Amino acid sequence: MAITRRKFLKNTALAGAAGGAAFMGPWKHNRVHAAGSAKPIKIGLTHDASGQFANSGQAEKRGTIMAIQEANEKGGVLGRQVEYVWMDTETNPQTGTRVAERMITRENVHFLAGAIQSGTANAISQVAQKYGCVYFNTNSSSPTESGKNCHRVKFVWDGNGENFARAAARNAINAFGKNWMLIYNDYVWGQNTNAATKKVAVGYGAGVVDEVAVPVGTRDWSSILLKIQQAKPDVVAAAVGGDDFKVMRQQVKDMGLDSKPAWINNQQDWPDVYGLGADAAFGVFGTTWYHYLDAPGVGDFVKAYQTRYPTTRINVPGNVTYNGYVAMRELLRVVEEVGSTDNLKVIKALEGRKMSAADRMQHHDAYIDPNSHHVQQTIYLAEGNKAPRDKSDYFKILSSSDPESIRASADGVCGLESYADTPSYDQG
Repeated sequence: MAITRRKFLKNTALAGAAGGAAFMGPWKHNRVHAAGSAKPIKIGLTHDASGQFANSGQAEKRGTIMAIQEANEKGGVLGRQVEYVWMDTETNPQTGTRVAERMITRENVHFLAGAIQSGTANAISQVAQKYGCVYFNTNSSSPTESGKNCHRVKFVWDGNGENFARAAARNAINAFGKNWMLIYNDYVWGQNTNAATKKVAVGYGAGVVDEVAVPVGTRDWSSILLKIQQAKPDVVAAAVGGDDFKVMRQQVKDMGLDSKPAWINNQQDWPDVYGLGADAAFGVFGTTWYHYLDAPGVGDFVKAYQTRYPTTRINVPGNVTYNGYVAMRELLRVVEEVGSTDNLKVIKALEGRKMSAADRMQHHDAYIDPNSHHVQQTIYLAEGNKAPRDKSDYFKILSSSDPESIRASADGVCGLESYADTPSYDQG
């Protein structure tokens, strides 16, 4: 009896499992095609379900799957259904590497999408570049992701720490003062976002009185907050994310430090604040999207989300879900347009791609920088809403910045691999 390539790979995987070398960790297939139908297009989802960014990873996953489901409801892409396989990257670069290897070599995915933590995204992108698999980093915001750690196959869909700092710093200096204290999570995103914030703030005339690195997983912030009390800065700029930010925020409020000094929280991801009320959104912070933006399509997107996820605890979509949705939607559109899943054709169609403000539910047109693969988009500044219209209305949008006014200098250090040095990759 002839042995097909698929059956051979399946038998190899079973043999590996028997030998103890199989991938360990939660993963899930979603198959929607019938026997004998056209081969589906398969997306590998690398969204966290555990670790520091578990909530954000699952919020991102919901947005990504929404776009896949919408495409299938319209007949699929290239006349083929789109399926996905998901694996938990655990907010861990080592796990991200293993997941990416398995997705490409054993699951035979056409494309990869996901990752919240920038170190994990970087690890995934290195594997993706090795094989040539197009990878959409949907929500990691370290400036290095589209800077020194850029790759020809990787496209970065979130604003980065430098974008948010540029949107906030000048106004904060003018409004609150020049004496700044910086605190940041001590890993790649926090370190690089802090460096970008410092560079921007000093360039606008701020003086930095202290910088404090905060280990990931910090649960007692008393010593750090005492430093803030003693230093009496005008502004505290915080690059702290995930569960650490939730804990920090509560202890800042408990010590009465949420009003003075002024707080610049580089970016406020919706899953990190949802459920805590508008009072939890203290200080000024950046975001790429909000469910009450006055922009075309926003209301329809919110309703579609609520229809698909009626029992989800986070009952309105936020920036993380939004990024996952618009990124996957654009990837599937491009595949349809080029008529192929060939990686180089898809990459070339994405480079320099323009996307209208109305289509993206923002206030300024966006485009993909062909030299860094970073999506240049609207950045919003917000603060906690003192007069919310309902229980989900945490943010008051203060301003929107067009892409060019907050462009990150880090993008300029990107050195993409050549097309010739990028392996051809097409799962057919």
